[in-house]
Amino acid sequence: MSFKYTIDGNGAVSHIAYAFSDVAAIYPITPSSTMAEYVDEWSAQGRKNLFGQTVHVAEMQSEAGAAGAVHGSLAAGALTTTFTASQGLLLMIPNMYKISGELLPGVFHVSARALAAHALSIFGDHQDVMACRQTGFAMLASSSVQEAMDMALVAHLSALKASVPFLHFFDGFRTSHEIQKIDAIDYEDIAKIVPWDKVNEFRARALNPEHPHQAGTAQNPDIYFQNREAANRHYLATPEIVEECMKQVESITGRKYNLFDYVGAPDAEEVVICMGSGCETIDEAIEALNAQGKKYGCVKVHLFRPFSAKHFLAAIPATCKKIAVLDRTKEPGSLGEPLYQDVCTVLREAGRDDIKVVGGRYGLGSKEFTPTMVKAVYENLEGEMKNHFTVGINDDLTGTSLKLGEQFNSAPAGTVSCKFYGLGSDGTVGANKNSIKIIGDHTDKYAQAYFAYDSKKSGGLTVSHLRFGDTPIRSTYQIDAADFIACHNQAYVTAYDMVSSLRDGGTFLLNCQWDESELDAQLPATMKQLLAKKHAKFYIINAVKLAAQVGMGNRINTIMQAAFFKLADIIPYEKADEYMKAYAKKTYGKKGDAIVKKNWDAIDIAISGLVKIDVPESWANATTGAEPVKVKSTEYFQTFVEPILAQEGDTLPVSAFDPTGAVPTGTTKYEKRGIAVMVPEWLKDNCIQCGNCSLVCPHACIRPIYASEEVMKNAPEGYETKPATGKEFTGMAYRMQVSPLDCTGCGNCVQVCPAKEKALVMKPLDTQAKEEKNWEFAMTVPEVKGIENVATVKNSQALKPLFEFSGACAGCGETPYVKLVTQLFGDRMMIANATGCSSIYGGSAPTCPYTTNEDGHGPAWANSLFEDNSEFGFGMQLAITQRRAKLADNVRALIAVDWCQPAIKEAGQEWLDNMEDGKKSKEAGQKLLAACKDGIDLTGTEYEAKWIENGKVCDCEACT
Repeated sequence: MSFKYTIDGNGAVSHIAYAFSDVAAIYPITPSSTMAEYVDEWSAQGRKNLFGQTVHVAEMQSEAGAAGAVHGSLAAGALTTTFTASQGLLLMIPNMYKISGELLPGVFHVSARALAAHALSIFGDHQDVMACRQTGFAMLASSSVQEAMDMALVAHLSALKASVPFLHFFDGFRTSHEIQKIDAIDYEDIAKIVPWDKVNEFRARALNPEHPHQAGTAQNPDIYFQNREAANRHYLATPEIVEECMKQVESITGRKYNLFDYVGAPDAEEVVICMGSGCETIDEAIEALNAQGKKYGCVKVHLFRPFSAKHFLAAIPATCKKIAVLDRTKEPGSLGEPLYQDVCTVLREAGRDDIKVVGGRYGLGSKEFTPTMVKAVYENLEGEMKNHFTVGINDDLTGTSLKLGEQFNSAPAGTVSCKFYGLGSDGTVGANKNSIKIIGDHTDKYAQAYFAYDSKKSGGLTVSHLRFGDTPIRSTYQIDAADFIACHNQAYVTAYDMVSSLRDGGTFLLNCQWDESELDAQLPATMKQLLAKKHAKFYIINAVKLAAQVGMGNRINTIMQAAFFKLADIIPYEKADEYMKAYAKKTYGKKGDAIVKKNWDAIDIAISGLVKIDVPESWANATTGAEPVKVKSTEYFQTFVEPILAQEGDTLPVSAFDPTGAVPTGTTKYEKRGIAVMVPEWLKDNCIQCGNCSLVCPHACIRPIYASEEVMKNAPEGYETKPATGKEFTGMAYRMQVSPLDCTGCGNCVQVCPAKEKALVMKPLDTQAKEEKNWEFAMTVPEVKGIENVATVKNSQALKPLFEFSGACAGCGETPYVKLVTQLFGDRMMIANATGCSSIYGGSAPTCPYTTNEDGHGPAWANSLFEDNSEFGFGMQLAITQRRAKLADNVRALIAVDWCQPAIKEAGQEWLDNMEDGKKSKEAGQKLLAACKDGIDLTGTEYEAKWIENGKVCDCEACT
């Protein structure tokens, strides 16, 4: 018996993994974390597995620790599972060899993800799982949410029958976080096909002191080789076992799978080989292309290891002449990627030289893979047959990329596509998850939801992609032709092109605080042109105002959800109202009836705020309107960063990138996101100049500015100040300056102000436009020098923050500490950053929040992994200690030579005496450099010959 289930890929897998697990040893890593979270939650609720127990869940200290625990648990006779991805999976590789070597039937579920190489990427491809193909684990791939559940079941059954561990993988985010309505499998049905005899055999051979044995011995050259080959028969038998298990799954679900599934024309000459979510896109595309007269085919790979040549050859149509193998990974320096090499080997060994094969890479780091790209791959087979190609990028360095034709839309007729542009933490994603479940659970329609995030925490862009249809949805790519688009933040109208992907006659909903009369001035000319040319149905709503009326603060998600159901008209609004309120109670019930009532009130008030705008015909030719905020920036920012911020990073060619992944610092100051609804305004007369507001600001967008009388002559009109207090600031003018377009509106500064009458008050963003000129001037005011005691709140805040405008959440409690450390020590900091929150708000491309002071000095930042942070930093310290020791040797040698000038000797000795004192060594170092530049006279000496020959006398900094 199956039942309809609207859930994401991780949840689908966890449903099966829980059934088969005695133990789950876990460690969270994106995007696999929710698999472990599902299992942990169900265990806490007392849910029973197939063995009548709740799963024993143990969270370990690292992925390596989790793998060790899995190994131990399996050795002791408990069926054990874990969930991981990316470098977390790589940390498990040593134990994977042990688990497979001992033929233990564990299962690892992996939401396949890119590896941190030149940069961290939390997004999906196959680099991690391809690094495990040599471990002895069988590898099974899924391409959709439904398949993820079905193949998870196949993996657990096969592992037991084959006594071989399985790695079941599916694409991170694209499948792991995609929500689909699927047919779930009931545990009662699963129990019917479990090989209970194999379960008993496994438990019987476990470590047990009542009938002990020894495992994992050390072997000498005389026997290791033979013993390594003894497992061959298990691997030779595995493909047939997996095929048998697939038939068993079919018997209870009705869904048929093979090791290699063929789709397309039975007489195809051009065939693509692929695995993972890309198969769904290919399937959809070739159905549309074949309907136009083409004869294309695709082989979907499920069992990647052991690779069965027999089953693969049987899956290829007899008419096949050309094959393109698509790998979602990159192995630098290889003759070809893994799947390509396997296909070539199979065809060569089978004597099928009549089939020409090319290989290509696609989709790394969740790069989009669309029907247009699929079409280009097939056209390459029909044309030049470029080998080792890439698709979806512009490789202008090594010329690997395929050219794309016009956009090809292959989605089935009747599919309704909706996009939502939200602000991280505003609830848009959560509301859309509820919407997809409402429609999926209460209608006969198929439903799909995918959520695209930028790397900033809250305050970053989120784009929700929702599809509904009467036929199964295989569009595993983002929506590029939408029937409905909603923008939940008015700051986005000048930041992103949101209307180009709207279908003709589609609906555009804008949440804004403008009324109809202001739209002509507030919307950019390009948006107005598109709205008119696309005959858009245009609506506005002031969700911020409505949310405030019902006590929801800035949480506009429920209001925007109600507006969507009203305008999209996918189900009758009366029913939607009922379902929304039921989900609100389910979601917020634990927080109390008052919170639930506020959400219900928000639903009730939402429709009253919808205003239909009749798009003027004149907008089709609009040339004026709002312009994005422009600040003076660098060429690097304009040519590299700006396209990425505008969601156009896909257009950047390969040549635009530093191959090492290094980027300049100090670039967040050019972003000017303007995402806050309310920002602080300084009330001069109430301010006591304590600096508390600056201290707690997570984004360094409120700062005390101390200016001399001379500097104040250039201050803009409206730059009000008051006399500065404190002996360090005698004679200076003081102002607490806010940057409204960098502020996230958290209000921490107002909350912490100790003045009897608050010196800060939150005001609407659009009332603070004048502060931009004041901020620009404030950033030209020279930094305060010579503060003796910086260990006070007031004095520390007079120092320039060398960490500013990060991607941290509004109100973050961590980043004020980071900022303070950079104020105190930033000009001589090297940072070893652990992967996690701090690497995302501090190191997300394309902008860098670490910056420099007037001298160009500032934190140097690098990231290795999560677990090795201490060792990584320790390695930095070892290097610097060694390099400084060499520098000290050079200085000693310099001041010891007879030609050394007295000023150089004195400065050199001062530096040596104070080299372990940060402040004094810096001062002495500057003296030494100045003395060296001024005082060395080499004319007519033996050193002149050295200089002519080597370009230097010695290795001191003055010479080099």
